[in-house]
Amino acid sequence: MGQLVCSGATLQCSFGVAPGTLMVLPANRTMATSPAANIMDNKPMVNIMPFGMCNSMANPTVASATAAALGVLTPMPCVPVTAAPWAPGSPTVLIGNMPALNNTSKCMCNWGGVIQVVNPGQMTVQVP
Repeated sequence: MGQLVCSGATLQCSFGVAPGTLMVLPANRTMATSPAANIMDNKPMVNIMPFGMCNSMANPTVASATAAALGVLTPMPCVPVTAAPWAPGSPTVLIGNMPALNNTSKCMCNWGGVIQVVNPGQMTVQVP
């Protein structure tokens, strides 16, 4: 069980240094003050905003900056790379013909970060 996630939700990446925001385009036409998200709202720089600086050595910009600093970890600006949808989503609630995004879902960044919902953007609807 989890809470439905809406536009404006607060996200955090395990390799990011600051929280990010989930932006949901009104394409799914949900009747709410903020558009509700589904598992396909995973597009970098459209749905998932940056998390400040990235600390992942799998990120090529961090790896090259760290190498240039003679092995001292050197964070670089975050640019999320999220190819896969959020998982698992809500098995019983569909938004735009896809499972609704709930606050227990996670999204993986290609640089190894796990993105999770810190604040779902609303506090009233419970979804299974």
